[in-house]
Amino acid sequence: MERTLAIIKPDGVARGLVGEVIKRIEEDNLKIIDIKMVQLTKEQAEEFYAVHRDSLHFDGLVTFTSSGPVVVMILEGLSAVSRWRHLVGTTNSADARSGSIRGDLGDYNIIRHNVVHGSDSRETAISEINYFFEGDRHV
Repeated sequence: MERTLAIIKPDGVARGLVGEVIKRIEEDNLKIIDIKMVQLTKEQAEEFYAVHRDSLHFDGLVTFTSSGPVVVMILEGLSAVSRWRHLVGTTNSADARSGSIRGDLGDYNIIRHNVVHGSDSRETAISEINYFFEGDRHV
């Protein structure tokens, strides 16, 4: 069993896609072992995305991520990290495959409006889970 972090971003929450994303998670037999809605401050978003600090899209990513509530979840299952990443699709919704969350639900005009975030490795998943569920027994 493996665990990973999933986030429904502000665009997904604002567009009422929380239920659709959860449905797809459950259809893929990933188990949601914890879930909560949070509103990140700009400082929290900067800390969470610190690995991207030197990229050109960092400021926009931080502004967007702190623009509205997000839903964070811990998912569990066999190969949870890679399965969630496959379900999510590529970062740019315009390039994401049909059937993926980003391919079906993302905004093709604004790259960061791609509905969801997924940890990119097992190590990142542990760090990200601890960021949102610090002190919990999840990792």
